[in-house]
Amino acid sequence: MGSNHLDLVMDPTGGHYLNKEAVCSGLGVARMCQLLLGCTTMALVAHGAGFSATYGTYCMFVWCFCFAVTLVIFMLDITRLHGCMPISWDNLTVSFAMLSTLMYVTASVVYPVYFLSTECPSEGCETRDYRIAVTVCSSVCSFAYAAEVFLTRAKPGHVVGYMATLSGLLKVIQAFVACIIFGALANDGEYNGHIPMQYCVVVYSLCFAVTVVVIAMTLSGRTSALRFPFDRFVVVYTFLAALLYLSTAVIWPIFSFDRKYGTSTRPDDCPRGECPWDSKLVVTVFTQVNLVLYFSDLIYSQRIRFVSQSPA
Repeated sequence: MGSNHLDLVMDPTGGHYLNKEAVCSGLGVARMCQLLLGCTTMALVAHGAGFSATYGTYCMFVWCFCFAVTLVIFMLDITRLHGCMPISWDNLTVSFAMLSTLMYVTASVVYPVYFLSTECPSEGCETRDYRIAVTVCSSVCSFAYAAEVFLTRAKPGHVVGYMATLSGLLKVIQAFVACIIFGALANDGEYNGHIPMQYCVVVYSLCFAVTVVVIAMTLSGRTSALRFPFDRFVVVYTFLAALLYLSTAVIWPIFSFDRKYGTSTRPDDCPRGECPWDSKLVVTVFTQVNLVLYFSDLIYSQRIRFVSQSPA
């Protein structure tokens, strides 16, 4: 009986199994910096800086989540295994880089606000020094993720994934801002007392859900197989979302701060971090932010041209 064997031939034109560009390119350097700074930040927190309560847990989640996903992306890029996945790789990586930038920026602000002070804490001055180092590393790492977004963003005349365009990046920011609004509403936003305020919550939820669907459909890489024109759907939805947010930008402040329905000034007996008035103010501010984002998205979407397939 014959035996099966594998014959190997040296071919100078053969392909490479490992992607050296994942390490040697500017994008590779940015990702290695993300991993180094992310690992350093987590080590400093675990060793001496510490974290507690909801805000500290959120910051630690951001650092651990971003590090883990970045590591997976880095390994898949080196081994080229992402080609076996049924997703749009370029859209996925730039979306995650944008999301990580936003998450790191918030963590870099939240952590020092709640854990860093000019005076030494009860744990000692060494703990304060660790917390300063955590803040610095987290802040620098946000620039590393922003650098990836800058390197992979759409350039005029180039065919790229939708998420690499300004419109696609704005979709990620819109969803992130909506999450901040939901967090403020969950922190006793007092919206059940008035039907117009409940309408605003419906608008926030509806726009967030559709935005997430648009992002998910884009990441799937199957938008060209849809039975309706995806580009028209995105533009029409952005137009409607901008109008809906315009209505909430008027309604929410009226029913939150008008003397007929609420108070125009912050109550004196309102504890920090548990004050409904503060939550309403956060919702008001970020409603205006998302309004600007949706209108900017609508304007920019008129300048891009959708194509059914990317070049091989």
